[in-house]
Amino acid sequence: MKLAFLADPLDSFKTYKDSTYAMMAEAAKRGHAIFAFEQKDMALDGGEVVANVKRITLTGDAKDWYRAEAPLAMHLTEFDAVMVRKDPPFDMEYIYLTYLLERAEAKGARIFNRPEAIRSHNEKLAIAQFPQFTAPTLVTGNAARVRAFHDEHRDIILKPLDGMGGTGIFRVKEDGLNLGSIIETLTGNGRHTIMVQRFIPEIAEGDKRILLIGGQVVPYCLARIPQNGEVRGNLAAGGLGVARALSARDREIGEALAPVLSKRGLLLVGLDVIGDYLTEINVTSPTCFQEITQQTGFNVAQMFIDALEQAV
Repeated sequence: MKLAFLADPLDSFKTYKDSTYAMMAEAAKRGHAIFAFEQKDMALDGGEVVANVKRITLTGDAKDWYRAEAPLAMHLTEFDAVMVRKDPPFDMEYIYLTYLLERAEAKGARIFNRPEAIRSHNEKLAIAQFPQFTAPTLVTGNAARVRAFHDEHRDIILKPLDGMGGTGIFRVKEDGLNLGSIIETLTGNGRHTIMVQRFIPEIAEGDKRILLIGGQVVPYCLARIPQNGEVRGNLAAGGLGVARALSARDREIGEALAPVLSKRGLLLVGLDVIGDYLTEINVTSPTCFQEITQQTGFNVAQMFIDALEQAV
């Protein structure tokens, strides 16, 4: 097959932990042709979505890891599959990207995850569709509502709706220290909507990334454990990643959401679970493939390419 990866710049990859690299390596091992391009390489021209795409060959070297041929202008319909692996921020440029991908899809391109499904599942707000699995949560830009939520729950987490990697996350304990300033900062004095959740003490045991692939649950998660006094377990914020077998509750959540999200066109999803509670649904470019594989021996990339081949 001819597989195209819409990703961030290839030179930014850290191949020892990058999930997109793991996908590419598994696909190349099976003899599939690998291509790559960025959002800036795309255009809608005369009703057709084209991109300047480079065919790449993997070298096996951890640093100098690929060779790229000269870019060629190609229609996205020329590929057997296009994998959307661009990281957030999920801003208007990302929205525009999904619109272009939808036009390509309408012409017959096979795109994973589906652009409409990516756009419809804000990675913070999507948990509202599954309230049976969530901790008490408030979404608002109203300071009085946030203060009332704090009065009720006493220990809360506040975060922006468009962040990634743990950016912009604050914890406010019972004393309410700096709550007003944090509300003003995150909401822009009421101009922006934020998410507020009751603090889940089990974060000390890790923010678990549970992967759903092709409607199935990967049997291991990666618990990202906060370090150095942090409240954030995100690897980008210095969290320690420890792979674990799923708990009964983890599996319950995963098995409930996997078929629903798969039917919506989400081939790959990363659920974030703290303790017994679902906190995020990641659909843009979920990660943690390599950490789970390295620590457990379960080949996540193999499961993904199996699911991709079946979907195509």
